[in-house]
Amino acid sequence: MEVAIDEVIKCGKVAEVCMCYTGDILDTSRKKYNLDYYITLAKEIEKTGAHILGIKDMSALLKPYAAYKLIKTLKESISIPIHLHTHDTTGNGVATILMAAEAGVDIVDTAFDSMSGLTSQPALNSVVAALKNTDRDTGLNLKELQSISEYWNAVRPVYYQFESGLKSGSTEIYDYEIPGGQYSNLKKQVESFGLGHKFNDIKEMYKKVNDMLGDIVKVTPSSKMVGDLSIFMVKNDLTPENIYEKGYNLAFPDSVVAYFKGMMGQPEFGFPKKLQDIVLKGDNPITCRPGELLPSENFDSISKILEDKFNFKPAKRDIISYCLYPDVFESYIKFKNTFGDLSKLGSDIFFHGLYEGETCEIEISEGKTMIIKLNSIGKLDNQGYRYLEFEINGNRREVRIKDKSIKTDKDITSILTADPKDVKEVGASIPGSILKVLVKEGMAVKKGDSLVIIEAMKMETNIPSPIDGIVEKIYIKEGSQVTSGQLLIKLS
Repeated sequence: MEVAIDEVIKCGKVAEVCMCYTGDILDTSRKKYNLDYYITLAKEIEKTGAHILGIKDMSALLKPYAAYKLIKTLKESISIPIHLHTHDTTGNGVATILMAAEAGVDIVDTAFDSMSGLTSQPALNSVVAALKNTDRDTGLNLKELQSISEYWNAVRPVYYQFESGLKSGSTEIYDYEIPGGQYSNLKKQVESFGLGHKFNDIKEMYKKVNDMLGDIVKVTPSSKMVGDLSIFMVKNDLTPENIYEKGYNLAFPDSVVAYFKGMMGQPEFGFPKKLQDIVLKGDNPITCRPGELLPSENFDSISKILEDKFNFKPAKRDIISYCLYPDVFESYIKFKNTFGDLSKLGSDIFFHGLYEGETCEIEISEGKTMIIKLNSIGKLDNQGYRYLEFEINGNRREVRIKDKSIKTDKDITSILTADPKDVKEVGASIPGSILKVLVKEGMAVKKGDSLVIIEAMKMETNIPSPIDGIVEKIYIKEGSQVTSGQLLIKLS
């Protein structure tokens, strides 16, 4: 972090440096992340020149009395302001904030009532009401906060598909230590693999994987890696015991390989060597800061690449986005080129569409509004298309579109399954989308060479060649959806 801190300070900006809370400082049997660990780390952060100390409690593990003890000791040990970020997954979030306030915390993160609780942050309105007429009275107007909360109460249902599924706080989080932001994503990710019925098994595996890794700090991207490995192990019937035997013949998710390679940094207490060897399969890990290995980027060259490939003049944010997330940015531009700029659509229309007879207004620029009404949705024809009749500012239009929710005879093709006993048949280890095909028919490959990358809910999995050979036939293409075990490539 020192490189980033130095640059922020050079630019005359505020450097808030975070430490991640994990474990339980009240549990004296846990020696790794005790009070001394956090005080020592906080002092080191202050010495870097940081202006604010942030405490990221992403899994809502900081219990109320632990918050008081930690904040009080920190206030006695360092001189810079302290900012606490926690979640309310356990239901104890408001109590944790109040105890931190009692101990002298300077800044806390909360959310308006209607957007708070569970995997979100503790309720702002509740904290303000609890502190009213005390030494730490916030001075915020509860009636005005309530009016804002009511606005978000109407907005939240639009995004219901992204909810975590939790109906109440759950203290099981103290055991699993799954970050609040990851919990909802993990559930969707598990369901995308067809393992929704095994979500409880995967939560149990999450804890076991954390123990296998040596009890690490779980925050993006390390928390995602733990989740990816948990899903991978459940799907492949692996346990902390048999992974050392079966793991040698399996291709681990990219995030797991990146972690053990050292591309997420060096964990405080090191890597478990035996597991690292199984995952890396002879590849040498790095021991330096990953950023030191990044080649310099030429923004002018990238600008020209984007301009030539997508026929638009990229802004600086486009160039930086491409440098950080090239695959995601390319997908975004391709989507915009296909469907246009949909950012003007209301979120309710974007996610759920219009019902027959429903009207919406879209402000495409200042003073220019389109009034769109969907009049009717036609019957499905034998090719899987429908006619949609609609009006734009009173002018009737009709368009014929493919109904992607319906499969026609033309769409249904037989799916070939790889024979697990035939090493020449390479199958998909997970269901998902083909992100990249890295070989061509006729190419010579060696054992371990990457053939295909499959992506599913942000989890990328590399499919390596099991043998030395020649690519005889490729059965998929980039963008194809595949099922687990589906035949991807045949070698000879």
